[in-house]
Amino acid sequence: MNKQQLLEQLHGGLVVSCQALEHEPLYRPEGGVMPLMAKAALQGGAVGIRANTVRDIRQIKQAVELPVIGIIKKDYPGTSMYITVTMDEVDALVDCGADIIAVQGTSALRPDGSSAADFIRAIREKYPNQLIMADIARLEEAMDCAAAGADFVGTTMRGYTPETKGIDETDIDFIAVLARECPAKVIAEGHIHTPEQAVRCLDAGAWTVVVGGAITRPAEITARFTAALQGRN
Repeated sequence: MNKQQLLEQLHGGLVVSCQALEHEPLYRPEGGVMPLMAKAALQGGAVGIRANTVRDIRQIKQAVELPVIGIIKKDYPGTSMYITVTMDEVDALVDCGADIIAVQGTSALRPDGSSAADFIRAIREKYPNQLIMADIARLEEAMDCAAAGADFVGTTMRGYTPETKGIDETDIDFIAVLARECPAKVIAEGHIHTPEQAVRCLDAGAWTVVVGGAITRPAEITARFTAALQGRN
C-alpha cells in the first residue's frame, strides 16, 4: 500500500487502538491477545490499528491486512516523554513494518535534549519515505511538528500535559482549529467514548479517528458503566 492508498484507506474511518500495558488484565508476556482484538476491529469495519510494542505489531500484521500506527511506550528518567522517544525505537518500528510511526510531539525535551521537531527531522532524514504521526497537545506543537515533516498530527496528548491538564473531554473546537491551520492531516484521538463523538471529530475536519479504551479496554468500559450506575444514588 503506497502513501496515497493509505491516506485514502484512513480517510473518514475508524482506527482501533489495540494495546494492553503490563498492569492490565489483557496483557500477556507472550502476546496473542491484541491480534484477536485487531481481528475483531477488522470485522467491525476498522480501517487501521494503532499498536504498542514490536511483538504486538508483528503479531497484528500477521493477523490482519490493515495499516498499523506503531508506537513503543517506554519511560525515561528526566523527561515526561514516553511515546517512541529515541531513534532505537524508530528503527525497531521500521524493522517490524509499522506503516505509520507515531512519536510524542509535545513540548518536553527528549533525554538527549532534542525537541520533538528535532527528532522528527532526524527521522525524516534517516527514513525519507516513512509516514510519521506526532502525538501533540497544543496548536504550537502541531505546527512545529508539521513543519519538521510530520505527515499527521494526533490530539492524543491533549489533557495529558501540564499545559492542557484538566481537559478530559473530546475537544472538538481544538480539532477544528488544527484542521484549519495545520498543514498535516489531523487524527482525532483521546477522550472519544461514543460513536457520536467520533462523528463530530470527522465533521470538525479530522482525517480519521482513533479510539482505544472505549473499544479494547474492558476494565475501563466496565468502570464507566459502574460509575454511571453508582451516580444514581
